[in-house]
Amino acid sequence: MQSIVRRISVVFLLALALSACGYQLRGVADLSFKNLYIQGAPLSISKDLKKSLKTNGIQVVKNEEQADLLLELLSEANEKRILSLSGTGVVREYELNYRASFRTRAPASPTWSAPQTVQTRRSFSYNDTDLLGKGDEEAMLNLDMHKDAVRELMRRLTAIKPAAE
Repeated sequence: MQSIVRRISVVFLLALALSACGYQLRGVADLSFKNLYIQGAPLSISKDLKKSLKTNGIQVVKNEEQADLLLELLSEANEKRILSLSGTGVVREYELNYRASFRTRAPASPTWSAPQTVQTRRSFSYNDTDLLGKGDEEAMLNLDMHKDAVRELMRRLTAIKPAAE
């Protein structure tokens, strides 16, 4: 009986601590538009971006006339560089970088916003003896960076407010 009371007390204290620290689930983004037209080069994050937009109640439309906002995906770059070497010159650590550039404009406006870049970075240790495992780890880190880039792009789209009329 005492252990049940103790467990309930611990759960209650954890719930109280979480609510006191300001923890809040991510929820949906507060976007100022309902229809978005995406143009430009198809990037590796395009599918995840469209999924995230749909989750947030934004419809990706097929032509500019139906859109409340235009998004142009400009470019992306994946980079892998050596971060550290062992004393014998063998690679010990890599750094992965992912960059995606985009710009936006209102359909009524002839000018685009300044290009913005979303960048994510990860580092991971490397060992030649575990080649397959490290290849899988690199692929998972790249996927995670792409998801982070989509979240950052969504945060930037949230900051866009309609022009005063």
